[in-house]
Amino acid sequence: MYRMLIVAPLAALLLTACVMAPAPGGYGAVVAPALPVIVELGAEPYYYQSGYHYYYNNDRWSYSNSRSGPWVDLPRSHYPKETRFKSHAGGRDRDQDHDHRDRRY
Repeated sequence: MYRMLIVAPLAALLLTACVMAPAPGGYGAVVAPALPVIVELGAEPYYYQSGYHYYYNNDRWSYSNSRSGPWVDLPRSHYPKETRFKSHAGGRDRDQDHDHRDRRY
């Protein structure tokens, strides 16, 4: 009889630790498609391709289904080989990459 008083609460405690629930929808492990070899960004550091928004900041790329986020780090294997910036200012800035190398040779 006394065993039953000990076993019942112990069993209830152990069984609650084994409860599993499905994750909410939309949390699958989906990785956005790789970026093209050369990405040219405008005034803002955003790029759109194949239903995904890409954000470039401090030499790192992130992606999201929405421009407002949430942002997920893009795997380095999906990075472009070169990132360029379009400049709306006149002069030489139009013909330089982000590392300020002159593209005209």
